[in-house]
Amino acid sequence: MSIRTSLLLALCVLASAGPGMSAAVHAQGVEGTDYRKIGPPQPTDSPGKIEVIEFFSYMCPHCNEFYPLVSIWEAKLPRNVVFRRVPVGFNRPGWINLARAYYALQASGDLGKLDGALFYAIHEQHLQLFDEPSLADWVGKSGGHAEQFAAAYASFGVNNQTVQADQMAEKYGIEAVPTMTVNGEYQAMGKNLAEMLLNTDRLIARAQTEAHAAGATAKHK
Repeated sequence: MSIRTSLLLALCVLASAGPGMSAAVHAQGVEGTDYRKIGPPQPTDSPGKIEVIEFFSYMCPHCNEFYPLVSIWEAKLPRNVVFRRVPVGFNRPGWINLARAYYALQASGDLGKLDGALFYAIHEQHLQLFDEPSLADWVGKSGGHAEQFAAAYASFGVNNQTVQADQMAEKYGIEAVPTMTVNGEYQAMGKNLAEMLLNTDRLIARAQTEAHAAGATAKHK
């Protein structure tokens, strides 16, 4: 872990004890500085729950720094919050191939084991893992299922997921990564990665308040 990542991690732990744990988290934040509204709002895949999405790429150095922060943050989420990650390609061949790799690792059952390892291989070991042969070889050498990965990587299902991920990023108006969105309605902003996570917590608290208010209104009709 780099010194910069260690400092960001410390800032993250100090700044955010998790949704609902601090009065600062409940602050609305300033539109245009702390968050932006997504227009039009996008449907989610988690009805009845608050859905948070991280748009990312294994190729992105900031996503590499964000990975340990968001991993710790995710472990503290309330039960009514669903966290998803969506890899983006941004029309760059290497990025698209690594987006396919994410879904192929998911399909082969190796994502939990090799997710962080893939970031490390690219950004710390500087391995050129930008096509299926090199990725499949790395998966096998890293203790994963190389054959299953290769089959999934070339499958219609993974291709479809990869295309849909980029379509989703376009609909959400994602221009850079990592980016955090809440309930298809808000994008968290911030001057650094830890601040973006704090603002994500604020938006989760806001979404919870809005959901409770909507439920109370429906009950009294």
